[in-house]
Parts: sequence; structure tokens; C-alpha cells
Amino acid sequence: MRKLELAEKGLTKTKEALFDELIRHYLKKVLRLVYLMVKDRSLAEDITQEVFLIAYKNLGKFRQESSMQTWVYRIAVNEAKKHLRSWSFRHLFFKPEVDIEVVEGAESAVLQNDLRARFAHLVMKLPHSYRQLIVLHYYEELSVEEIAVILDTSAGAIYTKMHRARQKLKALLEKEGIE
Repeated sequence: MRKLELAEKGLTKTKEALFDELIRHYLKKVLRLVYLMVKDRSLAEDITQEVFLIAYKNLGKFRQESSMQTWVYRIAVNEAKKHLRSWSFRHLFFKPEVDIEVVEGAESAVLQNDLRARFAHLVMKLPHSYRQLIVLHYYEELSVEEIAVILDTSAGAIYTKMHRARQKLKALLEKEGIE
């Protein structure tokens, strides 16, 4: 019996099994993260598909120096940033306001009432660099250290930018009369 247990521990999951596990655990989270960054549901779905395609292709290169969640979030953030920087996104797909109906439909678990919807609307008004920090820390509940790994920067820089993001969000909240 002991040999069987050792043999089972020695078995590694196939690439397909790992990818299936990755999809089951992170698909909705990555889609939400990307949507909150790009503000467009169909574009977020396309980017999410690209994220998992990249993850599948590079699954063998995953060195397990960080968690699987951090790794896939880093891919998602990088892909979303790439689309936000692209000329076609800035000139053809720019949406100055978030479609609240889409937000409520896609994020009903997060936006359960009017106050949360208004708060989310204000978060979406933040500049991209601040918005991604707020989303990663408060919506995805990642630690500052995990965010630093995802964004490839120091924890100190994240603390500084988080402080600025909170100040900017606080100013928006005061302007809108939300406490």
C-alpha cells in the first residue's frame, strides 16, 4: 500500500489536466479582471480567450515561483494593457462611460445594490494605472506583494500608487456625494 501511495504522489498531471484545472478555477475571475480594465464585455471575452491560449502554450514554462493565480493574472493584466495601448482600441473601441446594464449583468455578485454600482462607476473613472490596482486589491483580494509580482514592480511602489489611487477615489466619492 505504501508503494502505491508513493507512486501516485510521483505522478504529475498532464498539460491538459492542468489547463482544465486552470480554466475551472480562474476563467470567471480573469474575465472579471479584464472586463474591469477594458470596460467592454465582448473585448474582455476576446482578451480572456487570448490569456488562456497564452497560458496553455506556456504551461510547460510555468516555474511555480509564484502561485498559478498570480501567473495567470499577470498574463491577463499584460494582455489587457496591450489592448489598451493599441491604436485600434484607443480610436475605434473607446467607450467613455461604462454600460451599467452590462456591469450589473456580468458582475451581479459584486454590484448587488445601487451604491455599489455607483462606486464601481467611480472606480471605472479612475486612470488605468490606479483602476487596475483598486481592482486587483479590492475586487480580486490580492495582497500588495502579489500585485507587485503581477505588475513586475516593488511592493513599495504598489503601496505608493495604492495611496494615490485611494486619494483619487476619495476625491471622486466626495465630488459625487458618496460617503
